[in-house]
Amino acid sequence: MKLDDIHLTFGGTPLLNGADLQVEPGDRICLVGRNGSGKSTLMKIAAGLAEPQSGEVFRHPSTTIRYLFQAPDFGGFADVRSYAEAGLAPGDDPHRVTYLLEHLGLTGEEEPARLSGGEARRAALARVLAPAPDLLLLDEPTNHLDLPTIEWLESELSGFRGAIITISHDRRFLEKVSRATVWLDRGTTRRLDRGFAHFEDWRDQVMEEEERNLHKLGRAIEREEHWLRYGVTARRKRNVRRLGELQSMRQEYRTHRGPTGRVEAQASDVAQSGKLVIEAEAIGKSYGETPAVANFSLRVHRGDRIGLVGPNGAGKTTLLNMLTGRLEPDTGFVRLGTNLDIAVLDQRRDDLDENDTLAHYLTDGRGDTLLVNGVQKHVTGYMKDFLFQPEQSRTPIRELSGGERARLMLARILSRPSNLLVLDEPTNDLDMETLDLLQELVAGYEGTVILVSHDRDFLDRTVSSVIAPADLSAPDGRWTVFAGGFSDMMAQRKLSADAAKKATAEKKAATAGNRDKAQPAAASSRKLSYKQKFALETLPKEIETKQAEIAAIEARMAKPDYFTKQAEAFARDAKALETLRGDVDRMEEEWLELEVLREEIEG
Repeated sequence: MKLDDIHLTFGGTPLLNGADLQVEPGDRICLVGRNGSGKSTLMKIAAGLAEPQSGEVFRHPSTTIRYLFQAPDFGGFADVRSYAEAGLAPGDDPHRVTYLLEHLGLTGEEEPARLSGGEARRAALARVLAPAPDLLLLDEPTNHLDLPTIEWLESELSGFRGAIITISHDRRFLEKVSRATVWLDRGTTRRLDRGFAHFEDWRDQVMEEEERNLHKLGRAIEREEHWLRYGVTARRKRNVRRLGELQSMRQEYRTHRGPTGRVEAQASDVAQSGKLVIEAEAIGKSYGETPAVANFSLRVHRGDRIGLVGPNGAGKTTLLNMLTGRLEPDTGFVRLGTNLDIAVLDQRRDDLDENDTLAHYLTDGRGDTLLVNGVQKHVTGYMKDFLFQPEQSRTPIRELSGGERARLMLARILSRPSNLLVLDEPTNDLDMETLDLLQELVAGYEGTVILVSHDRDFLDRTVSSVIAPADLSAPDGRWTVFAGGFSDMMAQRKLSADAAKKATAEKKAATAGNRDKAQPAAASSRKLSYKQKFALETLPKEIETKQAEIAAIEARMAKPDYFTKQAEAFARDAKALETLRGDVDRMEEEWLELEVLREEIEG
C-alpha cells in the first residue's frame, strides 16, 4: 500500500500537507505525533475509511485490511461473538474467534451495551485479529487494557504474518512491536527505518537541524536585504532574479510552522499535609464471595509516590477508593492524615458534561478567570498552557478528541490546590509529550501521589513503590508492596520465584536423602540415634529463630524508600531472605521426617 502527497484541510490550517506512507509486506510501523496532528485521519485514509482532498492512494486489490477503531460501533450486534465474527471474510476460520475471545478473557456472550471500556477494546481486538489480514491498522490498541492483556497482545503480534501500523502512547509497547517509525509532524511525514526505541533521539536531531536551517535562512535574508538597500549593483539596476529569491525566502520564513508547542503547567501548591498521610490497618473488602482486598495494611507518608498495578477486576480502584476515604472497608480501618486536600483524576471522566464549554468547565462558571498558585489567570491564557486555542473557550466538550479531553481534565485538577494527587489511569489518550509533562509534574509534586496505571514505562519513571496482587495471574484479594517501579517489582517477583524453585528442589533432594538414611536405621535398630533425637528437640526452636529473622527482613524491605535509598542493602537482604526461606523449608522437612520415624518406632 502507498499514500503519496496526501493533502487534507479542516478549517484554515492544513491537517495533512503532503504526507506520505508506504507499507511493504511484513512491515512493523509505529505512527507517532502529537494529539490532533492527523495520525488517525491518515490511518483512516490508508484503510479507505476517509478520502484526501488531493494526493495518490494505492492499495493492492488483493490486500485485506482491518482497522481497530478507538471507539468501536456495536450497533446491530446481540453479543460480542457475533460482533467479532462479523470481521471474518469468506473462508476464514471461525474457530479463530473462539481462540481470541478465550485469550482476551471474554466468553462471547457479553451484551455490547454492558461492556466496560477494557472489554470493548478486547472485543474490537478479537474482530480485527480473527481474519489474520494482510495489513492490520491499530489505533491506540492498549487503551483500557490491563498489563497481562497488553503482554499477551505483544506476544500475539510478534507472530503475526501481515504488516502492522500502530498508533499508541505506550512507549514500552511500541518498542516491542515496531521496526520502523513514521513521524507525522505539521502535516508532513518523516520515516526512520528503526523501531520506536530510537525515535526520540532522532526526533531531537531533526528539530535541532531545523532550528539551524531556520537560523541560516534568517541570516541569508538579512544579507539579501542589505544588498537590496546598499549594494552598488542594486543602485545601478534591479536584479529581478535576486529580488525574486529574496521574496521567496521571506515567504518561507514567514510561513514556517514551528513544532507544536509544549504543554506548560505546574500543580497548584497548598499547605503541607501531615507527615502521615494515610494509615490502613488490616482492611478488607468483598463483593459477594469474591474478595477484592483482604487483610491489607499500609502507611503512606508525605512525599511518597505509589503505583497500583494488576489485571482488570483485581480490585485496584476498590483499594484506591478505600485508601483515599471514598469507600468504607468491610474490615479494618483507614485513617487519613491532617490538612489533606485531595485532587482526583478519574478514569471514567464522570464529571465531564458533554454540553459544557471548556471555559465554563475550567472556571466552574465563575467568570473568565481562575486562581492558579495564588495568581489570577484569564481562562484563555491558562488554556494556551495546555495547547488549547483561545477560540476553543466556547467549544462544547463533546467536540473534543479523547486526548483533548484528557488534557482538559488534567488542566482542571492541576488548577486546584492539593497536597494528595490521586490519578486513576491518567495516561489514557495522552500523547507522549503530555505524558512527559505529567511525569515531570508527578516527580516535582510537593505532596503525595497515588496512581493506577498499566503503562509500564510511566510507572518506572514516576513511582517509588508499587502495590500489586500477591498473585498476578489469579488475584485473590492479597496485595503486596514492592519497592521501586514496575521493572523493580518484576525483578523482585522473579527473585522470589527463583528462590521458591530452588527451595523446592532442595526439599525434594533432602526428602530423598532423609528417607534413605531413616529406612536403614529403622530396619536395624528401630530406635532414634542421639543425633536424630537432638535434631527433633532443637529444630522447632531453630525454625522459630529463622522465621523471626525472615519477618524482620520482610518488614525492612517493605519500607517504600528502602530500595531507592539503600539499593545494595536491599540486594543483600533479598539474598539473605532467599537463603533463610530455603533453610526453613529444609529444617521443616527434616523435622517432619524425624517425627514420622519416631511415631513408626513408638507405634
